[in-house]
Amino acid sequence: MFGMRVVTAQEMREMDGRATEIYGIPSVLLMENAGRAVYDAAVELLEDVEFRQVVVVAGPGNNGGDGFVAARHLHNAGAFVTIFYFGDRESAKGDALTNIEIAEKMGLEIDSSRDLDALDAALDNCGLIIDALLGTGVSGELRPEMAAVIGRMNQHHVRGRVPLIAVDIPSGLDADTGRALGPKVTQQNPELFWQSAVQADVTVTFACPKLGLVVDADTEIYTGAIVVADIGTPKEEIYGIETGVFLLEEDNILLPNNPRPAGAHKGTFGHLAVVAGSVGMTGAATLAAEAALRGGAGLVTLLVPESLNDIMEVKVTEAMTIPVPEGKARAFGMASLDKVLEYVGKWDGAVIGPGFGRDEDTVAFTQELIRRIDKPAVVDADALYAISRDLSVLKECKGQLVLTPHPGEMAMLLGTSIDAVQSNRLEAARKFAQDYGVILVLKGARTIIAEPGGNAFLNTTGTPGMATGGTGDVLTGLLGGLVVQEEMPLWTWANTAVFVHGKAGELASEELGESAMIASDLLKYLPAVLKELEIPRQIERE
Repeated sequence: MFGMRVVTAQEMREMDGRATEIYGIPSVLLMENAGRAVYDAAVELLEDVEFRQVVVVAGPGNNGGDGFVAARHLHNAGAFVTIFYFGDRESAKGDALTNIEIAEKMGLEIDSSRDLDALDAALDNCGLIIDALLGTGVSGELRPEMAAVIGRMNQHHVRGRVPLIAVDIPSGLDADTGRALGPKVTQQNPELFWQSAVQADVTVTFACPKLGLVVDADTEIYTGAIVVADIGTPKEEIYGIETGVFLLEEDNILLPNNPRPAGAHKGTFGHLAVVAGSVGMTGAATLAAEAALRGGAGLVTLLVPESLNDIMEVKVTEAMTIPVPEGKARAFGMASLDKVLEYVGKWDGAVIGPGFGRDEDTVAFTQELIRRIDKPAVVDADALYAISRDLSVLKECKGQLVLTPHPGEMAMLLGTSIDAVQSNRLEAARKFAQDYGVILVLKGARTIIAEPGGNAFLNTTGTPGMATGGTGDVLTGLLGGLVVQEEMPLWTWANTAVFVHGKAGELASEELGESAMIASDLLKYLPAVLKELEIPRQIERE
């Protein structure tokens, strides 16, 4: 139910070690399987490798050893292979040395001169580049020689249109952060861009995706398509863990009450309170309410400041509205609290925050509402601002909470900068979820869902067209609509909402283009995504 596991470089090293020490799988066999997977990817990319000129750029470590294995299989399949080895032959050891020696005995062409002009000449005439230069162990700034080699590969790949396959991870990419480790590009030296990290068409990674490959959408320029190859690592090693990081995949997404009971009625699917809106921001309340209905909630009621009720009755049709006493700013205030708590206490869950505004009376109302609410609640937008003023309300809250900040709101909650959040989004989300006992949905191009037990989930759906006002309100409402339908761990519905929200954005983008998309467009495409997911999944409901 968790999805595909994502690992750090250290976790992968430990898994490889245990595969050998505990299960008795020879490490050289793991390397053989890895190299064979790269060969298979080459065959799929080129269709026919016979008589094709292939350049394998290999480094001194196990990543280079994988490249030597792939070179051997390509040679056996009839390709003309040249290996450029950028390592110290005398210091080669272990499985990498074993495969270097096999390649030498087979008579493969190996150039150990480190001559970049010779590499250039070979790349000029080749039909495939295999990058086996640097692996997951690289974390600091690249040495100039390695950066230069990466630059040559990239220029022939991009400018010369030569296909390129990266082994395990593109050389020069940090396996944990996805940061390019090459020299910094400046206006005076724009050509250094080519040396930042290898830009592959395909990355063949082994056993599990490495965190740096998937944690940031910007890494796609380096990774290309990611192929996760089974190299024989026991699944008990991959999934026999208490907590980890996982990719959201369609087969692991659940819908509430799927399939729906034949005798169901609107009360079967929950009643959601949407506490939202203030003067000038009724749109946020509308988007959240309509998204909750599209998500399948049986009943949705908007609780709104009383002077806005007539407006909201015109804006929404299927949702009900209830006016509550308001503060001086035509927004929620302490005068609203008792009535809001009365209604929320009757129903199955709440959405809190869209379009609240930041009046001091609203802040006080929000803090007290969070302290006293005893139902599951999705908290977003200006309600997060109120919480950031007093984080203790999270520990005092009697209900389960899902917080859905964007990076700016996350920075506000942590009392830090957006850059600090973005530099390690995963750690920021996981730590906050654990420290405050909430589900934390850190929105962005790779939305992260973190739960208090330490698990985190990375979403890969979505499009840049969703970077427009109001899409967060749609997500919040959709999530609220899921939460009230069936009692499950809240992170389950957070995963579903984020995945579905992103897929709806993709469909809207395909139809409308990215520039013209607006938040309400997502509402039109949610049904198509949900219909596709209504195929019952054979997954144990925990």
